[in-house]
Amino acid sequence: MARLDGKVAFITGVARGQGRAHAVRMAHEGAQIVGVDLTGPLPAAVPYDSATPADLSETARLIAAEGSESLLTRADVRDLEALTAAASDGVARFGGLDVVVANAGICPPQAWNAIEPADFAAVMDTNVTGAWNTVMATAPHLVTRGGGSIILTSSAAGIKMQAFMVHYTTSKHALVGMARGFAAELGQYDIRVNTLHPGPVNTPMGSGDMAGAITRATETNPRLGAMMGGFLNQWIAEPEEIAAVAAFLASDESKFMTAQRIVIDGGNTVF
Repeated sequence: MARLDGKVAFITGVARGQGRAHAVRMAHEGAQIVGVDLTGPLPAAVPYDSATPADLSETARLIAAEGSESLLTRADVRDLEALTAAASDGVARFGGLDVVVANAGICPPQAWNAIEPADFAAVMDTNVTGAWNTVMATAPHLVTRGGGSIILTSSAAGIKMQAFMVHYTTSKHALVGMARGFAAELGQYDIRVNTLHPGPVNTPMGSGDMAGAITRATETNPRLGAMMGGFLNQWIAEPEEIAAVAAFLASDESKFMTAQRIVIDGGNTVF
């Protein structure tokens, strides 16, 4: 029997990267998958390529290859009504929800004085309000189910900080407080809420002009460029390595863990 047999997981940002890895790993563990992704243009400050409908279709194919079913739709996490509809459709299809992974987020590298108000708002709306929307759209279904696990994807930047990303660092710290608040109030329903804190991860977030944007921002204050080094020879995680930890948090093996910060960063937040 797989760890997530009989469970249904709702995942945002599911078209590629960590979101896809979570979906495939949880499908491998026996879960049915409900997922959403923007699959369209990202805010102007974001320098990497956006996910596409073809990416979303590929995630569905990979889930099916694991022997599970999925219901994947295009939706913006900034749109509470769209998330509520996606969650309700998933419950109608699979009978309930047990696991929620608020994974969708954006990460634009910008020096502090290059951040425009619209850039700051876009990051907060996606990373913070988007996570809040995800919980609000799904938690009632976990209450009905009699419990479950909610996982908010923060970052190593939510433990330490990330240079040249004031808005991103702010958003990822905010998720820690959000998780603790929800954990306190949802605990009476046996719903656990934890944050994941990955360091660098090998995903399409590194595509487009992301490397160039990081380089240009670092040139404004080069001494900050080495602040996120780790202890291991491996300097970047594969998304499947993050998904393995998410699957543990989704499973009953972690049923007495809540309001915790789970760090997967090779040690760089303590260096």
